[in-house]
Order: sequence, then C-alpha cells, then structure tokens
Amino acid sequence: MNARTWGFLALLAMTAVLLGCSSGSSKKAAEDATSSNDVTTSTDTAAQDVTTHPDGLTTDVTTNLDAQDQTSMGSDVKILFLHHSTGGVIWGGGVEQWFTDYNSNQGTSYQIVEQAFPKDSPYGWNNYPFDYWNIWVNHAGPVAFTEEPTLEMLTAKQDVIVWKHCFPVSGIDADNGAPDVTSEQKTVENYKAQYAGLKTKMREFPATRFVVWTGAALTQASNSEESATRARTFFQWVKSEWDEPGDNIFVWDFYELETQGGLYLPDNFAASPDDSHPNDTLAQLAAPLFAQRVVDVIEGRGDTGKITGEP
Repeated sequence: MNARTWGFLALLAMTAVLLGCSSGSSKKAAEDATSSNDVTTSTDTAAQDVTTHPDGLTTDVTTNLDAQDQTSMGSDVKILFLHHSTGGVIWGGGVEQWFTDYNSNQGTSYQIVEQAFPKDSPYGWNNYPFDYWNIWVNHAGPVAFTEEPTLEMLTAKQDVIVWKHCFPVSGIDADNGAPDVTSEQKTVENYKAQYAGLKTKMREFPATRFVVWTGAALTQASNSEESATRARTFFQWVKSEWDEPGDNIFVWDFYELETQGGLYLPDNFAASPDDSHPNDTLAQLAAPLFAQRVVDVIEGRGDTGKITGEP
C-alpha cells in the first residue's frame, strides 16, 4: 500500500471521529434543550393549574400552604389562646409551665398567652360558631368589632392562634333543612355554614397557623341523647371533612379526650354531674396534650402528629 493510500485512510478515520463527536454534542444539546423545555413546561403548567373550589380557594393557594406546613415556624413563636371558662380550666392544668419547661429543654422561645374572647361586654359571653363567624368574617377588617379584634388585627401580632367553644356548643337543635350562616341557632347545618366561612377566612393568612379545638361536651345530666349525638356528628365532620391536610388550619381533638369515645363528659371528668366544666383531673390530663399539639403544629408536624396530642 503506497503513501497516498495510507494518507487517504487516515483522513477517513479522522472524519469519522469528528462526525461522532459532532453527533454526541448535538445529542447533548438536544437533551439540554429538552430538559430546559421540560422545566419551562412544568413551571407553566403549575402556574396555570388553578382550580376554583366551592369555598372560593384555588389549588395554587393550597399548594403553597402545603409547602409551608412542612416547615418549622422557627424557635421564636408567639401563640395566642382564645377561650372562655373551659379553656381557662385547661390552661390552669399547667399549660404555661409546660411551655416554660419545653423552652428550657429545647432552646426555643415559644411565647403563649391567653385571652378571653369574646369578652362579656360589650359583645357578650358567646364563643360559638356564629360568634367567630360574626366577628371574623361578617365584620372582617382592620377595625375591632364591639371591641373584639378581627383576624386582620390578631394575625398582625400572632404566629399561632388557638380558638375554641365552651360546652353549650354541644347543645344542638335538629336541622330544619335551611342552613343560615347568619343564624345564632345551634344546628349542625348552621355550624357547617359558619365553619366553611371561617376556613376560607383563616386561609387568607397563610403565615399564621390556627389550632381549633373540637367542642367541649356536656354531661349526661345536661344534654339529651339526640342533642349529644348531633354534637358528635358535627365534631366528627370537623375532623374528617372540614380539616384538610396542606393548609394552615389544624385541629386539637379535645372532645374525644373529654368523652373517651362516648357522647357525654363523664362525671369523673366534670366539676359535677350538673356542671359541665372540666375538673382538675381532666385539666391535668389535657394540658400537656394541648401544649404538645400546639408544638407539633409549630414544628411542622401538624398533619402527621396525632390530633389529640398523644405520642
């Protein structure tokens, strides 16, 4: 084979190598372009995937809340506990001291304060679904309603807001088939309408987390079986349907702790058979579980921890 033939073969080999490299580079460029297009498409799809729900919220809002819920709120958190007399008994079971001890052991600064809401005057000593809806939804805004702070006011100062109802909430009348969000009558259908409005309102403040107690129960001597059954039905609905994972609203199941799976506040947990306030025995049991539930919510375990606060 002469020199010219060898030179021709060498030229062919070099050309083949160059073509292979060019093909590989083109493939890599195509892959990069596809990857870039995938990212753009994914982002565009997420931005456009907005579904309107019956409560007026959209899917993208819920998604953002879901991402936030999985994170801790940090070590410096302000907590407000809104309550009446039942909540006051549980508070007296050692809630404040529990947080003091927890902060000391964990190096956190969770600051919890309690407040009667609404006050006896001028609004009135009523903290039922209608009343929260009336103050926070019906009279929403930056100005207090009958001296009671709205959520616009409370969320500006608090990171976590806990609210509850006192035991008369469990004295529930039969539905009449015409739910009325503006009605003070205690029926399951009215409660559901008021809770729907409250959920939508609370979701307007995604930086604030809310802990809602299931309602306090009445003793057997203070309630009928029919009314007590309606109460259990409503609180079960709150847990299984109204409370949804991925948002900024969480439940503490006080009702289940009180009733131990029954319909009434047992006499051994009550101030007396005719007084549905919890006694010290229940307060000592419930206080640390309540405090733990709040901490679970603060530290990102709101959707994974037990809603009773139990380990």
